[in-house]
Amino acid sequence: MTSHYLEGIAEPQAILQAWLPFKERVGVTAVRTEADYRRAQATIEVLLNEIGDDEAHPLAEVLDYLSDKVKAYEDQHFSIPEAPPHEVLRFLMDQHQLKQEDLSDCAPQSRVSDILGGKRAMSKEIAKRFAHRFHVHADVFL
Repeated sequence: MTSHYLEGIAEPQAILQAWLPFKERVGVTAVRTEADYRRAQATIEVLLNEIGDDEAHPLAEVLDYLSDKVKAYEDQHFSIPEAPPHEVLRFLMDQHQLKQEDLSDCAPQSRVSDILGGKRAMSKEIAKRFAHRFHVHADVFL
């Protein structure tokens, strides 16, 4: 008895024939080690540069897939503390070994400095950029 849900589903061998070249080309499809994590982050950065904000881009699904894998790894290995947004940002910067100038894709260095110093609240737009950069929910910054 076959279910109508199985109609149009590729056979496992056909999936394997598509998966292996994809896996070889992308270089990382599972994030289980620190090396996988670093490779996935680098690939995500390349994809973000290509895709930008175009959610309809053909590579957006690959970006989502890798981002989910990185998030699962981070959830397991890096717990984000309940803290004010500027402390969360500092924590994530420390975890990723980043300096203020490394975040110029999210906000000007002077603004990052003001946020980290607690002198300025984080706007929703900047919170979204940091969330995208660190693969976390924007809520941790708001």
